[in-house]
Amino acid sequence: MNGNQSRELLEREMLANPVKSLQYMLGQLSKVYKFLPQLAADGVYGERTLEAVMLFQKEAGLPVTGTVDQATWDAIRNCWLEQRARTSYSRATRIFPSEGIQVKEGETKEYLIVPQTMFNILAKQFEGITPCEADGCNGPASAGNIRWIQKAAGLPQTGCMDTATWDALSHLYEIFVVQDPDCQPAFTGGWG
Repeated sequence: MNGNQSRELLEREMLANPVKSLQYMLGQLSKVYKFLPQLAADGVYGERTLEAVMLFQKEAGLPVTGTVDQATWDAIRNCWLEQRARTSYSRATRIFPSEGIQVKEGETKEYLIVPQTMFNILAKQFEGITPCEADGCNGPASAGNIRWIQKAAGLPQTGCMDTATWDALSHLYEIFVVQDPDCQPAFTGGWG
């Protein structure tokens, strides 16, 4: 799977609410680009969202229409991904054990309880995530959920919880569950 296919799959699977996702990206960009207003990711394309889109279009040299066409979406997403790469701060990687640590299918690690709980909460919003007991055991249901997030994030579908998978899961959780820009560190991003 190439990078473009991964991004398309990620958008299709994880951006179930495009307005909320747009608001999240613009809100994160506003922390660096002060010309953008702060936005709440509420899923409503109101005046503040329209204003932010138009200001972004003007700054990016795009036609200022307030409509999020493919060129505008791509420009916002690419700017967001670039900012994320430059300022990568991830509380997710601070919580999950260090790089290289993995919880393979069939293994039990106490710290797997946190991602299992996050999956259980996200199961209410996403088809394909199966609720399971948060017991720290990477059994069939947990491994299936891990494969779901890995597929959506363009990662190898191993069923093994690792730092990259944890990062993707926590970004999804921040966007669709936390939804509070004041709770999010300076630009952790939305997709791993």
